[in-house]
Amino acid sequence: MDSRADRIDRETAEVRTLAAVVYGTPEAVDSWMAAPNVRLDGMTPEDAIRHGIFLVPEDRRVAGLVMDFSIRENVSLPALGRYARHGFISETDERRAVAAVCGQLQVRAQSMEVAAATLSGGNQQKVVLAKWLALGPKVLVIDEPTRGIDVGAKAEIYRLLRGLTHDGVSILMISSDMEEILQISDRVAVMHEGRLTGIVDRADCTEQLIMTLAVGSSRRSPIDSNRPDPRRPGGAPFEHVR
Repeated sequence: MDSRADRIDRETAEVRTLAAVVYGTPEAVDSWMAAPNVRLDGMTPEDAIRHGIFLVPEDRRVAGLVMDFSIRENVSLPALGRYARHGFISETDERRAVAAVCGQLQVRAQSMEVAAATLSGGNQQKVVLAKWLALGPKVLVIDEPTRGIDVGAKAEIYRLLRGLTHDGVSILMISSDMEEILQISDRVAVMHEGRLTGIVDRADCTEQLIMTLAVGSSRRSPIDSNRPDPRRPGGAPFEHVR
């Protein structure tokens, strides 16, 4: 018999695959919509970035940061064109922008020139968030946002994510941490064997209900039962958990 942890890990992997599709991977998808007038079919990561859809990956050390690069270099990397003048990077503009966003996220480091590898897990995660925050995200897909960081840093990350939603950013969070899911989610979507088994509003969300949905029992909220299929012509935009 599968343990609860095994089931959560397997279902989380399925949702992680969905998140990769949202961000733009070679897998074929139908015409789901990630934001108003933005369809996912044929989307690449470059397209996603251009439309303000950004991914904070599960493994920040492998896929989220260049560990040998400085904080400044990591944060400015996706937007070097913004600081270019006649083919040269304006270090003054770059440093000013990086200092502003890292100050907003309270990144703790001796300077913006220290390597990302020297930072704590919480500060590394803030640097990943900073590089996308500097670009003005519309949709943020964030995978295991607090894995491997201490309790104090977790509280800071939660505060930052809440602040982004209050500013109008839609967040699709993937997490295997039940406490985290119950604490900060406005809605929880649960999948089983690649199929969505339910979307639960925060007021109705319990650990027991999530586990029931994770093993295959279905539940559609009244809102979902009246919502057109976003993959059909005239369907409503795909709604992200926020």
